[in-house]
Amino acid sequence: MVTKVSGWRSPRRGLMDAPERVRMARRLAGLSQSQLAESVGVQRSAVSHWESPKGKSPSVSHLREVALATGTQFEWLATGRGAMTLSREVELDSIATAEAILVEDPLEFRLVRAFREAPLKARLSLLEVMETLALQRTGRPRTRGPGRPGGDARGG
Repeated sequence: MVTKVSGWRSPRRGLMDAPERVRMARRLAGLSQSQLAESVGVQRSAVSHWESPKGKSPSVSHLREVALATGTQFEWLATGRGAMTLSREVELDSIATAEAILVEDPLEFRLVRAFREAPLKARLSLLEVMETLALQRTGRPRTRGPGRPGGDARGG
């Protein structure tokens, strides 16, 4: 099945090509080309090429990073098939056990849920605010970890 998106025009009767899918994913995520480039680890010009009809296509690893940064399905981004995004129920069911966060505090649970549903730009801003508040409380910066330069999913 090829995805058709209402309100999005393509020269081929409503079907989107790869550059259009990259552009649409980026725009719906509320990201500029520069912001997406930073998330993926490339120059802004690379994103511009990916979105250009005559430009170069992203590598599989870069396409994976684009999917993660924009919250879109890799299959849809790469091929146009399937759903652009997962339903909330499927998304929650597909979280790997190692990546799951166990939350018992109701306020923390609400914060995590709202954070996951917010656009990337808002999540980055919220993260900066929370880290600043934590620094004020503890007097020490957060150590390297997921989402931090030099950090990884293991926190080191």
